[in-house]
Formats: sequence, structure tokens, C-alpha cells
Amino acid sequence: MSCFSITAPASSANLGPGFDSAGLALNRYLTLHVSPNEEWIFEHRSVHLPQAPSAEDHFIFNIAGKLAKEYNAELPPSKVVVESDIPLARGMGSSASAVVTGIELANQLCGLDLNEQEKLQWATKWEGHPDNVAAALLGGFVITATLSEERIEYFQTANLDLDFVLYIPGFELKTEAARKVLPEQFAHSNAAAASGIGNMMIAGLLSGNYGLAGRMMEADLFHEPYRASLIPNYAEIRREAKRLGAYGTVISGAGPTMISFVPKGTGQFMSEHLQAMLPDYSVQLVKLDDQGLRVNHQLKNAVCNEMTL
Repeated sequence: MSCFSITAPASSANLGPGFDSAGLALNRYLTLHVSPNEEWIFEHRSVHLPQAPSAEDHFIFNIAGKLAKEYNAELPPSKVVVESDIPLARGMGSSASAVVTGIELANQLCGLDLNEQEKLQWATKWEGHPDNVAAALLGGFVITATLSEERIEYFQTANLDLDFVLYIPGFELKTEAARKVLPEQFAHSNAAAASGIGNMMIAGLLSGNYGLAGRMMEADLFHEPYRASLIPNYAEIRREAKRLGAYGTVISGAGPTMISFVPKGTGQFMSEHLQAMLPDYSVQLVKLDDQGLRVNHQLKNAVCNEMTL
């Protein structure tokens, strides 16, 4: 086995009313550098990651191990150096990126030759919903529908003429906690209204009517009204971003990060302005990642040698 790397992007899910079904790949990345070794070792090289646990306790290794077991395959021992610029528990799809890189790790090491549909099915099974994992796997803007465990339909496009601004606070919000505030059931009339808003949001994004899309994002009924109280500065960020020309500002995934969809070319000004307003946040201009998961087998010898040290 030669050295190789696996990279998956961060993602923003829901986008307001696209609850558990819409995702956006962003140019922040989780990368695994994999090299042959006598035993399994994980090493973390990122301020966003804790000290690496033993391989047996590592989330990515466990995902890879589950997949290998499904195909009666065995993972050859390797050293995995993990780099990441995706903060944990911030609503930027860190677990989804880990899931899809774990699947690809087994795919590469065991020669499983999985296609994208198979990877998406396994990723959805272990992540619980397809929005983030589909974006991390496929890149771009992805809409998904889970019809059964074996059938997940998706539509993907990278044709969004937008800038995106992230507002990343310094604290974590676990997805489990953010889900606890949601109602267990919706009345039929409320569900129909919420679904209609989501349909209009998607229509606006795909047709380039970003004003419509932004209004629908901010009219979500599925989760934002219930989670807003968990997000400090929620109303203030929305209001100031709107004043500066944002089409729409919503919670990224389960939060606490928020994301603005803004006219192309205005993101830098807006991020600088909001950073001054929010000194305790990291306000970042980000772009759409249009590649999704990728594998690089063309590592230079010097890079491969450095990974084994």
C-alpha cells in the first residue's frame, strides 16, 4: 500500500426550511494522510481537534471498521495523520466529514470499490440523516430525500452565484441538545405550510431568485423558531446582515454557527463589518466547495516520508 490522502469539506445543513434534507459544502476541510504502518496509529494536527485517542477509540477508525466488517474485509494497519479546519460541534458538519472520510478509508484500504450511492447510504445510516453527509460526499448544494434505508434520492448542483458568511461563536452546541427543543409532531396544516416554504426556498436557489430564497429561509417553521433562543445574537446578526444586503441568514445545521447568503462580491465587506460587531466570534467569508470527497494517491515522496515520522 502506498501513501494517500482523503479530504472532505465542511457543510452547512437545513438552510432554514430544508430541514434534514438540504446541505451546502463549504471550503473548510478534514484531511486524512494515510501511510502503511506496523500498527494502527492516529495523530491529530489541528487546533480544532483534541488529542488523538487510541485507534480503537477513534471515531473515524470505528466507522472504517464497521464498513470493513459489512464486506467481510480486514483493515490493514496504517498511520493516519488528521488535519482539520472544521471546528467541532458548531453546526459545520464535522461529524459528517468524519463519517465520509471513515467510509473512504475502508473503501481505499480494503479495495471495496463503492460507488457514490453506496457511500451515501452507509453515511446516512451512521450519521442519521443525509443532508450533511451528502454535501460532504458530493460537494455543492445537495437536496436529498430518504425513501428507505436502501434508497436515498439526491439532486446536486454547484451553480449558486453567491458568497457565504459564517458567524462562528466560541462555544459548542451539541446536535442532541439542539434537537431536544424541537416538537415531536406538527399539525398537518403546519407541516404543509412549512413544506411549502421549503419548496419555495429551493425554487429560489435553483432559479437564481435569491431574494425569494432568502425570504423563505428566514420564514422557516421547522426548526429555527425553536432553536433561536439557543443562539446568542441570533436576531442581531440577522438584522445587521439584512441591513447590509444579505438575502437571508439562518442557523447552520443545529448551530450555534449562523450563515448568511449574500450577493457575490459583497461577502468580504460584510464579514469585516460583522467581525467588528462580533469580536467574540470568528466571522469568515467562505465559498462553495464543488468537489466534495476526494482522494489523492499522487503524494510526493517527501510528504509520504514526513507522514511516517
